[in-house]
Amino acid sequence: MADAAYRAEQWEDRYAPHVEPINRYVDELREAGRGWAPYVAPAHGGTAAPVLSILRDPGPATQQGKGSGFISVENDDASAALQADLLEEVGLTAAALTPWNAYPWYVNRAPSSAELDAGVATVLHLVDLMPQLRVILLQGKDAQNAWARVIRHRPALVDERQLRIIETFHPSRQALFVADLDERARRVERRRAAFAELAEILHA
Repeated sequence: MADAAYRAEQWEDRYAPHVEPINRYVDELREAGRGWAPYVAPAHGGTAAPVLSILRDPGPATQQGKGSGFISVENDDASAALQADLLEEVGLTAAALTPWNAYPWYVNRAPSSAELDAGVATVLHLVDLMPQLRVILLQGKDAQNAWARVIRHRPALVDERQLRIIETFHPSRQALFVADLDERARRVERRRAAFAELAEILHA
């Protein structure tokens, strides 16, 4: 997304058929009174993706004007770059997943409990828009907390959709800010193992 031509191409395709239902929904979220929300980049699989990847909240690189205007593993930031690298490492492309956030509106901080509650309906809506969904990838504690809220609202969801749930650490550098070097190494390895597990499921 640091490349202006690529960014313009993504913007031109923001209502391509595979992402249009999601990005039209984002337009609705922008009118909900909670602030601005980024689109899902058309480089991702959109409604056709087998994976829904959930993080905490949109980062600065998603901001329109200052950043790309999209949630994307191609964004010009370290968290996105790590995810792109992990996907490549296991032989997957960005099209394998659709990125989303537990709280999809831009706040650039940890969402409150009330905000996580507000995000539940958006996660459920994304799930409903993705008929080929097979895996929920929960990156970080806030994503895992949000998913627990989703299941409280729809307890049978995992069984009904035959979903696999993969939990790992957030891809940000902050997730490694621990004094114990062994724990830091464990978190690095868990992130790698989560993507390997994801690939194994999709390639089966």
